[in-house]
Amino acid sequence: MTYVVLGATGGQGGAVVDALLDAQLPVRALVRNPSSGRAQALAERGVELAVGDIVAGTGLADAFAGSSGVFALTTPFESGPDAEIAQGTSILDAARSGAVPYLVFSSVASADLGTGVPHFESKYRVEQLLADSDIRHTIVGPTYFYDNLLGGSDALAAGVMPLGMPDDTPLQQLSRQDLGRFVAGLFADPDAYVGERIDIASDAPTPAQMAATLSDVLGRPLTAESFDPERISSEDMRAMFTFLGRDGYSVDIPALHERFPEVGWVSFAEWAAAELT
Repeated sequence: MTYVVLGATGGQGGAVVDALLDAQLPVRALVRNPSSGRAQALAERGVELAVGDIVAGTGLADAFAGSSGVFALTTPFESGPDAEIAQGTSILDAARSGAVPYLVFSSVASADLGTGVPHFESKYRVEQLLADSDIRHTIVGPTYFYDNLLGGSDALAAGVMPLGMPDDTPLQQLSRQDLGRFVAGLFADPDAYVGERIDIASDAPTPAQMAATLSDVLGRPLTAESFDPERISSEDMRAMFTFLGRDGYSVDIPALHERFPEVGWVSFAEWAAAELT
């Protein structure tokens, strides 16, 4: 029994690895460079390394061989949304040739709602390819990750938290730890979730509430700085923040947490206290 994790040296895949190891399940990680520090850190924890590349589509079939399940993701941020669809096609081809019994695909929340956000649309195209296949699968749709906040560490140090959306609009967000535990739960009982598409979120604070929480955690004043997403140079990110400020994700958080209480569901305040102090 071995579970293959793509993106194991990154945020999402790393969280899944952590949860599977916590459940004492064997993990095989697909890595580009087995000699890298992150790959070696996985190996030291007992993770089997398989060499391959999601973007290039190499090594996938060998990595999937003999596995009990695969956690898969695609990324548009190296080569663009069209390349993300090609990644998905390579993953599905490898899953078929390797007779993978169950695949969990990490998409994005609301990808199935026609948002027009480029990387939402490309992920949804991969979802459609998966739905048209004979691969037993579950789609997971993460919302905005808490950890995205850490990309603006310079601004936080200056006492501001800039976001391209109104500061009084709730932003459904997710702890990577919760994602990992959620996926591990799917692998524990795949028959219960085959064919489902499940969007997930841990909490939904507004930017103003986030700033107030950060002020308490950091012990210094911090304010939310709302700006027009038209100022964002990336077409993809500009479209995403326009969507978040206008419509936003639509996870039924109370129902989700009631259905999956074993995840634990880390609030924004709990995450901030753990990560920033």
